Formats: sequence, C-alpha cells, structure tokens
Amino acid sequence: MNPQPVGRPILVLALCALVGGGCVVMNDQRALALQAATARYESAIRWGYFETAYGFVDPALRKGKDLPALYKDLRLTGYEVVQQPLEEDKGKATQIVTIDYLHEDRQSMMTLTDRQVWQYDKDLKNWWLVSGLPSFK
Repeated sequence: MNPQPVGRPILVLALCALVGGGCVVMNDQRALALQAATARYESAIRWGYFETAYGFVDPALRKGKDLPALYKDLRLTGYEVVQQPLEEDKGKATQIVTIDYLHEDRQSMMTLTDRQVWQYDKDLKNWWLVSGLPSFK
C-alpha cells in the first residue's frame, strides 16, 4: 500500500487562499501552455513584432480586420508583468502588465496598464488573447 502524500494538495490550497478566493487550480498541461503563450506574446510585443502579437488574439476577434496602422510608429521601451496569469474561471485567465512606449513621431514616453484576458480553446489546446492588443494612445 502506497500512502498518498498530503503536502502538495495542502500547499496548492494554501497558495490559492493567498492569491485570492477565486483561484482555480489548472492542470499542468494547460498551465504550461498558458505560460508558453504569455511568454511568446511578451517577446513579440517587446521586440515590436506586432503582426506576430496580433496572431495571439482570438481569431474570432481579428476575423476580417488588419492590424491597426498605429502600430507602425510604435516603439516599446518596457514591459513588466505585474501579476502573473491567474485562472479565474475554468479556461479563462488574467495577467496584468505595464508597458512603457512611445510613438516615434511624438517622442513622448507613455505608460499603460494592460489587463490581458486569455481564454483556453480545449479543441485546439491553445490559449487566445480575448482582450485584444493594448490600446496605445
């Protein structure tokens, strides 16, 4: 007979209690997929590959829409994850980041807080950004 370890479930519940009451424990595969998606998205945004970043947006939201022209003269100078992605509902997670940027034609530094909402597509086993790209003004 193999005794079942009780430490891990207690640790997970304790972490959920610390993070917030609405925490839902993700399975490891879905959590890793979310981590990978947010990291690839961050890299695309940081390096100014906005077409690539736009590819992370839910296909239903970008259907028939091109990347807005304002992204052509945009340069990011900082991207900081303020809150790591937390799954609030099964298959939906939120991540909060701050982004420093400037429009090259204006040369004035600006900062925004981006609340990213990610939705898991269980058929494709993929996370989609359903909140859209940040609204740089």
